[in-house]
Amino acid sequence: MVWVGVLSGFGTDSYDHIRKFGLDYPLIVHFHAVAFVGWLVLFTTQVLLIRSARPNLHRKLGASGAVLAAVMILLGPATALIVDARRYTSTGTTPEFLAVQFTDILAFATLVGAGLLLRRNSPSHKRLLLLGLMYISDAGFARFLNPIFAAPLGQTFWGGMAALYLGSDLLMLGLGAYDLATRRKLFPAYVAGVAWVLTLQLAAYTLLPNPHWKAVAMHLIGR
Repeated sequence: MVWVGVLSGFGTDSYDHIRKFGLDYPLIVHFHAVAFVGWLVLFTTQVLLIRSARPNLHRKLGASGAVLAAVMILLGPATALIVDARRYTSTGTTPEFLAVQFTDILAFATLVGAGLLLRRNSPSHKRLLLLGLMYISDAGFARFLNPIFAAPLGQTFWGGMAALYLGSDLLMLGLGAYDLATRRKLFPAYVAGVAWVLTLQLAAYTLLPNPHWKAVAMHLIGR
């Protein structure tokens, strides 16, 4: 489902952009795309290795995953700043959306970091890494699928939250539902992770219309 969200969202968005403007993306966007898709490929591979009973190779690849995650944590904000600055120059669009972009990468960094630190605790390790992956899939869902289902809610709090986070949040709730159905309980790492996710999402949504945040965001892009 994460693959569906990413490919549907970025696929349609990229097609529209290329059709109108060609391949005029800044170079950092290409590095960003390679790194983030690489994470999804690596994550899929790691799941398959565990399911095929090859934990030793899974652990060896995990070291590469830690390095890739660190690269992503640097690339994410840098790409957002460059793209938003360029968009402001060309269209006048102000960069308040940095609130969503920055909280996305903060969620990824903290959830994945905690998951790696707890790698010897398999239930916590798996759930925290899954939550980190599901959270950053919001960018794909929000480009195509989320707005379709959020449209009936209109310009309301729930409509805005659904447009940003519906797909990824449903996946996270699905993970909890799976644990309740198969384990008859929710794991502490999952509960803490979801609470942290909701905190960041509400913070981002609250900042979007805030004029003080707008001034900070303009400063961050050098304006």
